Amino acid sequence: MMSNDRTPSRQHRQQAEELRDHAEDNRQDAEQDRGATEEHRMSAESARNEAERFRRLAEEAREVRDHHREALESVRRERERLREAGETTRLAAEEARLAAEAARHAMVDSVRATADSLRATLDHMKVVEEMRRTLREIQGAKKIDSN
Repeated sequence: MMSNDRTPSRQHRQQAEELRDHAEDNRQDAEQDRGATEEHRMSAESARNEAERFRRLAEEAREVRDHHREALESVRRERERLREAGETTRLAAEEARLAAEAARHAMVDSVRATADSLRATLDHMKVVEEMRRTLREIQGAKKIDSN
């Protein structure tokens, strides 16, 4: 029996062989899992890099949108300023038109007054001329009577 205890039995050898085969299979599985894990890690890193790139692009898009919004607001304010300037100009033009109309009326009134004054002067000159004629006639009649 002693010789049997020292030498491994066939059954033990077979179990040891099976354990060694099982360990080798586990080692190969672990090696494959490590490869898959490395691929997953690289894929996750690539996905993180891609997500970061998209985050940066989104941030740049937000900045562009903000600049665009600011530019549109500037354009809106400028349009409003121009609209107000146009309204002021329109009011000034209306006031100038009314002033020109008043000046035209004043000029027409002045021309009429000048014409009326000239007519009155002409009428006075006619009266004066009539008076001179009458005086000459009277002086001529006096000369005739004194002769």
